[in-house]
Amino acid sequence: MWAGVFVLLLVIGGIGYVAYERIYQPNVEVADPNRNFLLIPTGADFDDVINLLHEKKALKDEASFRWTAGRMKYGSDVKPGRYKLRSGMSNRELVQLLRSGRQTPVKLVFNNIRTTRELADRIGQQLELEPDALLHLLEDNDYLQPLGFNAGNVLAMFLPDTYEFYWNTSADQFLQRMKKEYAKFWNASRQQKAKRIGLQQVEVSILASIVQQETNRNDEKPIIAGVYLNRLKKGMRLDADPTLVYALGDFTITRVLNIHKTIDSPYNTYLYAGLPPGPICLPTSASIDAVLNYQAHNYYYFCARDDFSGYHAFAATYVQHLVNARRFQKALDRRGIRN
Repeated sequence: MWAGVFVLLLVIGGIGYVAYERIYQPNVEVADPNRNFLLIPTGADFDDVINLLHEKKALKDEASFRWTAGRMKYGSDVKPGRYKLRSGMSNRELVQLLRSGRQTPVKLVFNNIRTTRELADRIGQQLELEPDALLHLLEDNDYLQPLGFNAGNVLAMFLPDTYEFYWNTSADQFLQRMKKEYAKFWNASRQQKAKRIGLQQVEVSILASIVQQETNRNDEKPIIAGVYLNRLKKGMRLDADPTLVYALGDFTITRVLNIHKTIDSPYNTYLYAGLPPGPICLPTSASIDAVLNYQAHNYYYFCARDDFSGYHAFAATYVQHLVNARRFQKALDRRGIRN
């Protein structure tokens, strides 16, 4: 009898050890540290999770993971998201992570954006949402109106930066968050400065986008902003080359010609006075602050310097501007830059 009991205890102990191994022994292996995130899409079920783990070759023993997941009741409520895997995780640790929904946020970055199409594509490359779904909302005036924007000026709502988002953020959630970031940026001080120069917040962003396309020198931006504000106050057309490039939709143009100035577009500031209807790019906070803190002066004209330093030559009179412009045009000709 005692022999039978001893054998039974051995069997039970063996089963217990096997169970312990399945639950607590390391079972996750990440071969490529650059691909250590498991992206579980919205609507995925347990079989999808297994397939994703299989594709990443993340499990040493898939059967033991299935067994552990069943014992821990993981499978009926799969939470989508971005989960960081690490080599050496046990089945228990992995199940606890996936079951908890504790995602690792995405550090979402967007800059150098010219159009809503570009913005939607850039966000879609980093989050689960479909770019077309985001673009649809960016073009829907009924959706944008409560946010204070329209399809023409909505780019003003986005401030280039690095933000943390959960990977499975929806298009609506993304836009609602961006609206909150926009409101946070436009604090009382910036609102007061905009009021002082006689522009709405969106108008400041529109002007900032033009300034940004004129120069990448932050120390020069307040001077250029001052030129355009001088022109606006005097009722002069802005005559801003970057708005023509935007109107033409050809961002490879390096030299604006007279033929370009004939395009009939509200973004053609050679034809139409005042600001264009929307930003021609996503202005950075530095560009916006350059407008809000513009440099007061008597310049009405500016032209790129002929030394190609990235800086500009400024003029108070059109006569002096023509001198500067001809100097730069000759420099372009010498370099063979025609368009």
